Amino acid sequence: MATHSIYQRDLDKGLANFTALSPLSYIERTAAVYPDYPAVVYGDRRHSWAQTYARCRRLASALAACGVGTGDTVSIVAANIPEMYEAHFGVPMAGAVLNTINTRLDAPIIAFILNHAESKVLLVDPEFSGVVKQALEQVDHDILVIDIEDPSFDGGEKLGAQTYDDLLAEGDPEFDWSLPADEWDAITLNYTSGTTGNPKGVVYHHRGAALNATSNILTWGMPQHSVYLWTLPMFHCNGWCFPWTMAANAGTSVCLRAVRDEPIYKAFRDEKVTHFCGAPIVLNMLANAPDHLKDFDHEIKVMTAGAPPPAAVIAAMEGMGIEVTHVYGLTETYGPSVVCAWKDEWNDKPAEERAALKVRQGVKYVALSGLMVADPETLEPVPADGETMGEIFMQGNIVMKGYLKNPEATQKAFRGGWFASGDLGVRHPDGYIALKDRSKDIIISGGENISSVEVEDILYKHPAVMEAAVVARPDEKWGETPCAFVELKSGADATEADLIAFCRDHMAHFKAPRTVVFGPLPKTSTGKIQKFKLRDQARALG
Repeated sequence: MATHSIYQRDLDKGLANFTALSPLSYIERTAAVYPDYPAVVYGDRRHSWAQTYARCRRLASALAACGVGTGDTVSIVAANIPEMYEAHFGVPMAGAVLNTINTRLDAPIIAFILNHAESKVLLVDPEFSGVVKQALEQVDHDILVIDIEDPSFDGGEKLGAQTYDDLLAEGDPEFDWSLPADEWDAITLNYTSGTTGNPKGVVYHHRGAALNATSNILTWGMPQHSVYLWTLPMFHCNGWCFPWTMAANAGTSVCLRAVRDEPIYKAFRDEKVTHFCGAPIVLNMLANAPDHLKDFDHEIKVMTAGAPPPAAVIAAMEGMGIEVTHVYGLTETYGPSVVCAWKDEWNDKPAEERAALKVRQGVKYVALSGLMVADPETLEPVPADGETMGEIFMQGNIVMKGYLKNPEATQKAFRGGWFASGDLGVRHPDGYIALKDRSKDIIISGGENISSVEVEDILYKHPAVMEAAVVARPDEKWGETPCAFVELKSGADATEADLIAFCRDHMAHFKAPRTVVFGPLPKTSTGKIQKFKLRDQARALG
């Protein structure tokens, strides 16, 4: 019996039939085919694809001249500005690994990242020069600091001997870069939030970045030359891979320094934005913005993820003509890896029913090979009954390489050939999964599991509620009871008794909050509510 298939014999891969998958190839093609089409817009700045490609090559060339090479880390602390976009191409073109740092981190954590990543170069937006200066005082090795100058931002101080524009001026716009020798080579390094200790460094490879970038287009049905507004931070999972998506799409990236309702609606109108991404908190802000801002007259689509979006928020967005696509993922999965794929037969359902369907996280992304809800110990899939809870597991090319310098954490995350998300959910009879909570956010009251997400969804339906988050409060009798933190809409009024009664009217009484605390909710830079802070507050209540 033959040991090799006839299709393996003399049919080897070579230069003619194989190149490493990398999103860097997307910008090369788009700059050649659509050189004069707009690539990046930021206020009065307009860069075509030819100009953007040349600037990226200049950056790569200049970094190489500074001694940056394969496997070196180049970090950046910046808002959603053109330089941040260019770094997603210029840094890996030099063979280096791009590390985008969360702009809301404090100096000690930024210093930890710079040390842990062994960063060789640091690009700094003037808005964040103060905290970066403090961080650099705690760094244990020399870093070449490059100052980004932004005329639209008033303030900041120079930390380096050179500016970004000076660096580009030294670079070659015809720099002869090459694709990675191995598509498994690292392209970027993203750090988790680090809410329970130092953050972990998540390593992405070229193959995963390329696949998820194109998967975004396929999953969302993005037409070529789409106009994408940067409300999602590019530092967050590399903007869910959308810098590379827009290069493949030959579209336009509209950069935005601050995420506020007025500039967002202005961009909708002036730039004819077709797509944007954001956490549910961004959608909630836009839905509750003054009506006079909402005067756009074209189709807009939004992709949302983070905490499961309340059905009421989805309904409000779609009520004003913005189509919502709900996705789910983690830093470890290149951002979105699961999508609530919409079906035409759902269009005729009542608005409330449609919103309830969209709250579900859904099915695997085009680039994800495996998705299951299973027992975290046995990895046995749970019944598809919409009730039995298990942990969500993923598998495939858009799962991280692993955690940098942390084999124990990597081994813990990879179990039985799957990536363990740490999120709990159910699978419905139609195969769609629904996230119920982080494992640490499940409230166990009198032996019964209560999903904080379910309670939050009811609270969002109250007309006075702007934002809500539910965590466990210790209880002598029940062990834990739900504690709701609520911010009311401007001018609205509701008491603790009102909200508790409203919840009891709409769900099982034992699931309703026993405590309601009013006030602004703490959030991360990506708009996620910081439940670990709320848990601390709930414990302090006794």
